Amino acid sequence: MKVILVNKWTKAAVFLMCLAPAGRLLWKSFHQGLGANPIEFVTHATGDWALIFVVLTLSITPARRLLGLPQLIRYRRMLGLFAFFYGCLHFSTYLVLDKFFDFPEILRDVGKRRFITIGFTGFVLMIPLAITSTAGWIRRLGGRRWQMLHRLVYATAVAGVIHYYWLVKSDVHKPVRYGIIVLLLLGYRAAVSLKERTKRSVLPKQARVSVNAPITLPADTNSTP
Repeated sequence: MKVILVNKWTKAAVFLMCLAPAGRLLWKSFHQGLGANPIEFVTHATGDWALIFVVLTLSITPARRLLGLPQLIRYRRMLGLFAFFYGCLHFSTYLVLDKFFDFPEILRDVGKRRFITIGFTGFVLMIPLAITSTAGWIRRLGGRRWQMLHRLVYATAVAGVIHYYWLVKSDVHKPVRYGIIVLLLLGYRAAVSLKERTKRSVLPKQARVSVNAPITLPADTNSTP
């Protein structure tokens, strides 16, 4: 498995699979497969895939630790950028096909309709994540600050779930499932963080005890050098 994950052709195959949902939508658009309301179909499909890729991005860290496959980290950036890609398609469908660049109307929507407000917030939070996803930005920001910035993905995931939940109103099964997955992924991170903090707080105490403890010599050892 490790050999497969580091293979460049595996990464290329994963890239094509990530692109497949967009290709499928494009194919459907040319073959009258978008249903009676094409704009709504595309909006929902792209929103679904944006949230799916956010969840997949969050899944990389627990998966590589639990499965003992650190090589999975090679795919996290790609999955995160595809989350942004589908988020852009989702927002562009609303901006271009639904509102026809009517910015005053869009601003009214953002201010008055809560599912649009939270969805727009989640999309905006993805922008700095996408911009700073390169190795060059990690060097510029430093590893610690870069990691802190990229914790925005947690807020993005929560915003995406709430956006979906408020949008569907009645049939909430899918957003609830997404919500449970996101909750588990964030809960795992919280548990790992708590465990690491506990270790850091215990180790200094143990070190102090070992330094201050009296030296006990074995009974058959002469204490004089």
